[in-house]
Amino acid sequence: MSITAQAASPPTGLTSAEVEQRRRDGLTNDVPERASRSVRDIVRANVFTRINAILGVLFILVMATGSIIDGMFGLLIVANSAVGIIQEVRAKRTLDQLAIVGQAKPVVRREGKATAVAPQEVVLDDIIELGPGDQIVVDGEVVEAELLEVDESLLTGEADPIDKGIAAQVMSGSFVVSGSGAYRATKVGKDAYAAKLADEASKFTLVKSELRNGIDTILKVITYLLIPAGLLSIYNQLVSSKESWRPAVNGMVAALVPMVPEGLVLMTSIAFAVGVVRLGQRKCLVQELPAIEGLARVDVVCADKTGTLTENGMRLSEIKPIADTNGIALDQVLAALAANDPRPNASISAIAEALPDSPGWKPTGVAPFSSAKKWSGFSFGEHGNWLIGAPDVLLDPASETAALAQEIGSKGLRVLLLASSDRAVDAADAPGTVTPAALVILEQKVRPDAKGTLEYFASQGVSTKVISGDNAVSVGAVATSLGMAGGDHPVDARTLPTDQNELADVLDHDTVFGRVRPDQKRAMVGALQSRGHTVAMTGDGVNDVLALKDADIGVAMGSGSPATRAVAQIVLLDNKFATLPYVVGEGRRVIGNIERVSNLFLTKTVYSVVLAFLIGIAGVGSQIFHYEAIGYPFLPRHVTIAAWFTIGIPAFILSLAPNNERARSGFVGRVMRLAIPSGLVIGVMTFISYLFAYEGPDASQTEKVQAGTTALITLLIIAVWVLAIVARPWNWWKILLVSGSVAGYLILFSLPFTREFFKLDPSNVALTTTAFILGGIGIVLVEVAWWVSARMQGETPHLLPSSPGEKPLEKV
Repeated sequence: MSITAQAASPPTGLTSAEVEQRRRDGLTNDVPERASRSVRDIVRANVFTRINAILGVLFILVMATGSIIDGMFGLLIVANSAVGIIQEVRAKRTLDQLAIVGQAKPVVRREGKATAVAPQEVVLDDIIELGPGDQIVVDGEVVEAELLEVDESLLTGEADPIDKGIAAQVMSGSFVVSGSGAYRATKVGKDAYAAKLADEASKFTLVKSELRNGIDTILKVITYLLIPAGLLSIYNQLVSSKESWRPAVNGMVAALVPMVPEGLVLMTSIAFAVGVVRLGQRKCLVQELPAIEGLARVDVVCADKTGTLTENGMRLSEIKPIADTNGIALDQVLAALAANDPRPNASISAIAEALPDSPGWKPTGVAPFSSAKKWSGFSFGEHGNWLIGAPDVLLDPASETAALAQEIGSKGLRVLLLASSDRAVDAADAPGTVTPAALVILEQKVRPDAKGTLEYFASQGVSTKVISGDNAVSVGAVATSLGMAGGDHPVDARTLPTDQNELADVLDHDTVFGRVRPDQKRAMVGALQSRGHTVAMTGDGVNDVLALKDADIGVAMGSGSPATRAVAQIVLLDNKFATLPYVVGEGRRVIGNIERVSNLFLTKTVYSVVLAFLIGIAGVGSQIFHYEAIGYPFLPRHVTIAAWFTIGIPAFILSLAPNNERARSGFVGRVMRLAIPSGLVIGVMTFISYLFAYEGPDASQTEKVQAGTTALITLLIIAVWVLAIVARPWNWWKILLVSGSVAGYLILFSLPFTREFFKLDPSNVALTTTAFILGGIGIVLVEVAWWVSARMQGETPHLLPSSPGEKPLEKV
């Protein structure tokens, strides 16, 4: 009985002429390689923003007054748009280039020859060959099948593989679990079932990100605050202050411009985009942008052994005979098994490489390998029925052969059993009675970078679980050689409980697991998540797909099966497990630095709103109680220079700086706990400083400039100190950054040209002294607020680096 069910004469596929005709007719798989935004969309999205619209209107108002200098903030529109466009285009090109390298390439049969092509080169009626791990790229109808099993769980949610015989329908987005075959493409391009799903899954996007969602929440709150503060400022400047229309408009614009956190979204986009480019340089394809952030939050990494901790390739070390084989040479049996396997795995490939001379036996039955049964086999008629697979699955665990295999496996070697069977391998009750013939011993090479990577995760408080389908003792030996705790007592997954809570208890205590089935890998990910863990899963085989899909972050090796690369958020194209710490570090850099930058921008927004409210309320009070109204203390040029060295330049540097602090949840709360008290202190102290210096609406021009300068000095002193707090813990370059900001302002206030250009006059010693005193008081209040906030969060504030988390990643 043959298990082969296929067409009488295998189809040879389309001819070159037929392929060209279908291309001319548009019958191609014309789904975009990536659903990233076009350059036109990127330009539009960065130019036509809400923030640019607000600044644009205010810029037009200032230009109407004829004060071109006060319109300098309009350069922010150009800068925001230009920097955002450049960085996102760079990231898009990096991603698109890496996507071409990492994409699944279906094997198409044309004119009798099999050729790997890009997915978009498939045309209608192409014959596409299938093997274990292959992703089905278009819809079609099966024309050849040898025990073909397809997993459609990514489309239907059905976890069990589905047998596919001749004429069965297969859908794009599914993948082959076991067996082999071929299918004819019946629906291509946008007509294919999973085209829309694939289009959405591959988008270059910032959605579903705690960081992004937190910033959106903050911006919504700011928008609500801007409305009353803006209306109050407009009323005060145009009605209460009794100023002429030009200074009134300038004051109104000066009050409104700093309320807009114009660089916050920009800096977030830049940090993410630069992260994509940096990781791209390390051959790391980020298929979903939030994965950079997500991996930074991971506290458990589930790693497969083969292909992750060890190299994919193996070498045949020894064939250890167990029993007499009635004159049949063991090397001939192994060579025949390897030669007839259409899609050999790493073990069979190693045997084929060592034993290239096949005896030419023709199979009468085939049982392809699957992760569930852990063996494969061929029936060769008069030459017998032969199996090769896991000794602890095919043998009685109490047998001497099983004990010998266990002993060899404990040295970190991979051991397979070659055995004969009393029945055809494709029989319903196969494998039947198994007679051991030999132990096939393979050497696996541990990745040289695996030990350092595991040590890095341990130092960062990220626990690692080794989850492998291989023999538990062998997996434990590899883990022990890498210095992993728990390698000396590996767990055989066949003894694991099925209840999620009980499984989670086991995972809390043990770290190394062998003989794990694909469904168990998925269950283990779910059990860890049920305990509040953020889980990353690495893998390269088809047996890892379900776990990769369910994990918070799926990481696939570039040499892995197309199915694993399709469901993973991150693909390591160079197959280096050691790249993962850099992905973690990049995510931590993004999250940590955006949190720092957010503190600066939101502090500015808070103090601008507070100052506008105080000035506005004073203006409304002047109408009620008939005292002299107070105009806004600053010109637009003042708020522009105030942002230069306290926010703009420092924020840009901080957003790109090294930062390896572990990511934490609660981004919005932490930012607001510093920004709100800091902004309140700056706003109130600036207002008090202005009250001391303000001489009324009838004051001379010199007195007005001196009053504004006094308020600006107070604001700058406290704002620079907030920058110093945000930069903590300090190191040499952060101290240099803060010192540079101070030096920048000293230059602006010292040079006659800049004093005249920016309308600054610190010559009144009494007022300038008052500004410094109030600034000093503000520093004390902000410092107290920072310490109290840290204590409330259960943290110990540090002025200087005191943990490995502050070291650059390269030195970890």
